Amino acid sequence: MQTDILIIGQGICGTFLSRELERAGLSFMVIDEERPATASRAAAGLINPVTGRRMVKTWMIDELLPVVRESYEPDFIRPVSVVDFFPTPQMRLAFLKRYEEDPQYLRLPADEHHWDAFFHYELGYGCIESCYLVDMQRLLGAARKRMVERGLLRAERFVVEELVVGKPVAGELAAGEWVDGRYGGRYRDIEARWVVFCDGIESSQNAYFSRLPFAPNKGELLIIEAPDLAGGGNWGSVEDGALASVVFKKGMSIIPWKEGLYWVGSSYEWSFEDPGPTKAFRERTEAFLKYWLRVPFRTVEHLASVRPATLERRPFVGLHPLYPAVGILNGMGTKGCSLAPYFARQLVGLLASGVPVRADADIGRFRKVLGSG
Repeated sequence: MQTDILIIGQGICGTFLSRELERAGLSFMVIDEERPATASRAAAGLINPVTGRRMVKTWMIDELLPVVRESYEPDFIRPVSVVDFFPTPQMRLAFLKRYEEDPQYLRLPADEHHWDAFFHYELGYGCIESCYLVDMQRLLGAARKRMVERGLLRAERFVVEELVVGKPVAGELAAGEWVDGRYGGRYRDIEARWVVFCDGIESSQNAYFSRLPFAPNKGELLIIEAPDLAGGGNWGSVEDGALASVVFKKGMSIIPWKEGLYWVGSSYEWSFEDPGPTKAFRERTEAFLKYWLRVPFRTVEHLASVRPATLERRPFVGLHPLYPAVGILNGMGTKGCSLAPYFARQLVGLLASGVPVRADADIGRFRKVLGSG
């Protein structure tokens, strides 16, 4: 069979790439081995415009939020507020300082004792607004079902050694030289003009992109049941006291997950031997929850995944300098829900019209590394 683009992976990047290709009138086929513990499927789905100990704006957030609002179907996204309990006096001062300098996205509560019935907190809290929560499980599941029904997804493991692409290109490519598909790829019975890797951390192991500066980052999380945190995973409006529309944070986050369940985490481990769930994380997190929560809880699941983070904390988007039939949309780290819609659109602009990807995400910045043979 022939198609314009063969997509490897159906996480958040592969899902949005398929949508943008369809909008652009380009055909595609997806290959994805369904696994429950991928980074996309274990992600909380939180889009937060403010981050870090210094409460700075998330990279590109002012550009990303409009794309987020128009890209997600209403059934899969809802606005939430983040109640940020201050874990230290320094964090309280950082929040107040940022609020003084730039109150966009920040709010001070009218009553710092509002959450006393549910949480132990001594230093008060601030609120972060213009946040969104994406129901990743339902979003990815619905997209997969739609693609399977249309015969656009093969649920199988991709074997990169069986991918055959055009000969390496010497020197710089002339504008539009690759657009006519002369350097297309073939995988088993599929012939494609381009093959795009959206397979998370797996891309760091294939011969085309193993030289990119991936920085695998492990995250562990608990799924807990806490009946007295009323609202659970129900969808609702943003109102003070509407717990289904509130994310709680104090170092770790408690995020509405599914009916009556909450996502708790996550860890950020740059050096690890075991990619799976560990006893140490569970014990540490449960001890913290017993200290933080005033209501009972029960752990129902313990998950772990490895995020496709990068050393520069910038995505990898674009076409390989030597093999222009091979592309990548990857390296979103913890920000996949906000970055994937924007950069899927950027990559399709490149494929369909030759519009360059923004320079700080384009893998062309690693031309010397990727083009060294």
